[in-house]
Amino acid sequence: MRLHARGRLRESEIACREALALIESALGRRSADAANVMDALARIRVDRGDLDEALRLYRRAGAILRGARGGGDAARVRIQVLTGLANVHRARGEYRLAGPIFRRALAIAERHFGAAAPEAGVVLNDLAVLYKYIGRFPEAGRLYRRSLRIATRHFGGESSEVATIHHNLGGLEHAAGRYARGEPHARRAVEIRVKALGPAHLDVAADSAALAGILDGLGRHAEAQPLYRRALSVFRRVHGPVHYEIAVNLNNLAASIHAEGSRAAAERMYTQALAMKQRILGRRHPDVAMTLNNLALLYREAGQLRRARSALERAAAIFEGSLGPRHPKVLVVRDNLASLADEPRRPARRRSTSSSNNSSSNHHHLRTNRPPAKG
Repeated sequence: MRLHARGRLRESEIACREALALIESALGRRSADAANVMDALARIRVDRGDLDEALRLYRRAGAILRGARGGGDAARVRIQVLTGLANVHRARGEYRLAGPIFRRALAIAERHFGAAAPEAGVVLNDLAVLYKYIGRFPEAGRLYRRSLRIATRHFGGESSEVATIHHNLGGLEHAAGRYARGEPHARRAVEIRVKALGPAHLDVAADSAALAGILDGLGRHAEAQPLYRRALSVFRRVHGPVHYEIAVNLNNLAASIHAEGSRAAAERMYTQALAMKQRILGRRHPDVAMTLNNLALLYREAGQLRRARSALERAAAIFEGSLGPRHPKVLVVRDNLASLADEPRRPARRRSTSSSNNSSSNHHHLRTNRPPAKG
């Protein structure tokens, strides 16, 4: 766990697997202690980009703990496994599966530890991330603020728990198009984490990439792009050449340089991000639709209208299937599709909206022909 906290993922996995083998040998494959180590191993696999194995580990741990009673450590492990399972479903775009599991974990936390306990605060933060993804912004904000009060009271204002919630509050304001309101949260997350971990840590890279997304939303591309590039360097050093975080940041850097008119470089990055996402997440994940939409607008500017329409139709189908027909991302893509009918009479106008995840909350740019919403 210490190796994991330092971003040394390969070494942490080796140690965790050895621990799991020893515990299963001594106590059996269905012991609660084994389930606890499976939870830790699943979190490592999530950070290494293997959602499928993480899902299998969480399901194994959940089967061991199913029907377990009592509070204390047993209840904490149940909460950790449930929230981990729900977060994997969220990361896979399975939002309808994630919500009930988060709410079950929250009920256990409040029943055994109280509504203002840190165990409840963690679940509140994770549930807020899900609500942001599905467009329930006011509810997400209330949950984040409640989680922030709990974390500040129990861990202090300079803790990593507080940094994570500031990070996510910045992501929520970015998703709502309120970039100026998000910037102080994003900067606070970077400030806390750099002080605790140093500038080259994986979590600092994720915070910096999230701040870059907000700066892009404010039109400050020259400030954003070095942050994206430094984050990409850290992600590649830690994760290797193929990872979800690399794909997200390639998409976002492409959006930033696209906004400045560098079409050829942006197309290369969008194409790399799309291929990586499809390899990691499959062809029908909402994050794939993000990059399809952005690539379509680049095709439109190049006059490749057939390719633009094909990409937008595919993006709209993916978003509607996972988010429903009235989600803001669906409306953005539908608006971009409708604008193709106006070609070549009017130029494209763009803004960015976002979604974020819990581990790094890297803002994920979704470009549109409409002007920015005023927040």
